[in-house]
Amino acid sequence: MLRTLFTVGIMAVVGLFVLQLAFGLFGVVLGLFFSIVGIALRLLVVGAIVYFVIRIVSPSTARELRERFGR
Repeated sequence: MLRTLFTVGIMAVVGLFVLQLAFGLFGVVLGLFFSIVGIALRLLVVGAIVYFVIRIVSPSTARELRERFGR
């Protein structure tokens, strides 16, 4: 009976360790994901500003860009 009690205790401690490890890795993955999303949003804003400037300065170039990359 004492052996069973110790086994359950050891399994609980191992389970807690595995959960802590899993959620720690999950946090790292979420951090990487949100940093990549942040970089992508910054690039999107910069690209939109550049396109807006090209559209004002040279409408024909903007039209060519729309034809090449648009639908």
